[in-house]
Amino acid sequence: MKMRTLCALSMTAFGLVFAASDNACAADGNNAEWDKVFAKSDKVDVKKISFKNRFGIELVGDLYEPKDKPEGKLQAIAVSGPFGAVKEQSSGLYAQTLAERGFVTLAFDPSFTGESGGEVRNVASPDINTDDFSAAVDYLTTLPEVDENKIGIVGICGWGGFALNAAAQDTRIKATVTSIMYDMTRVTAHGYNDSMSAEDLYKMRQELNNQRTADYKNGTFAEAAGLPDKLTGEEPQFVKDYYGYYKTPLGFHPRSINSNGHWNTTSALSLITQPILAYADTIKTPVLMIHGEKAHSRYFSEDAFKKLTGDNKELMIIPNANHVDLYHNTDIIPFDKMEQFFKDNLK
Repeated sequence: MKMRTLCALSMTAFGLVFAASDNACAADGNNAEWDKVFAKSDKVDVKKISFKNRFGIELVGDLYEPKDKPEGKLQAIAVSGPFGAVKEQSSGLYAQTLAERGFVTLAFDPSFTGESGGEVRNVASPDINTDDFSAAVDYLTTLPEVDENKIGIVGICGWGGFALNAAAQDTRIKATVTSIMYDMTRVTAHGYNDSMSAEDLYKMRQELNNQRTADYKNGTFAEAAGLPDKLTGEEPQFVKDYYGYYKTPLGFHPRSINSNGHWNTTSALSLITQPILAYADTIKTPVLMIHGEKAHSRYFSEDAFKKLTGDNKELMIIPNANHVDLYHNTDIIPFDKMEQFFKDNLK
């Protein structure tokens, strides 16, 4: 496959993931204010909140809390991902479901995307996006109903890699779950299955920096390849799967880059030189990695899992599940396992 195609697919892979349940895939028609792509639960309360990361960027999130709260301070979980998605999609589904199970949860839009701040828009940063998780932890520690020593995180797809990076950086994160993890730095620098050569990578760097020059001179930011508006039938199966969610009523959301926009082309520059899993072997807190048996992205979780050390790790492969199954099907997403994992380890 040619370098240009690989680069385009890598940019398309910025978290292009499914996010809704077959049983809960549409907005609640009885609540005009409900703007999620999944049905509203009657077991939780949700409110919009905001907080700042250490770069001064204001992040916007949805805070979910169980209506029937148990006694005492609660365990809390911050959730984000996929890259290019918004909190009204996959992360909100995960957060709401975990809140139904007794946790305080926060699904948030990353810097430069969704309702969160940051200029320019539609930019990714290994440093800033890792800190977004820590900023969510900052916020959760301020809530009187949360035990600040019992906070975990969930990273979905591209945000799974950033979740591991955050766990390596932030010792306040007591337990980490990744779901169908992508290592966005690896796929951007090397293409799928590491199929790009060193010469391909150098040519891509040249093209990206030439684009940076043009952007500066023009005062604009060129858009990277995203999902097509129409399929030709020649696309890889995973692109067809993504299209079936983000570009259809099943999961379309107007603020989602994957549904209705493009990443900036030059976002790839920092991703190709700043590998986010370099210190994964230093994580001392428990990690649960979840992936589908038939997912095209399975190798990301398997390889990242090998970097983890000690007895604090578990890789759970869901039989017969592909990449998108773990975004939309609540019968397949192992919420029972996640609930028990957090209850056992947030202590």
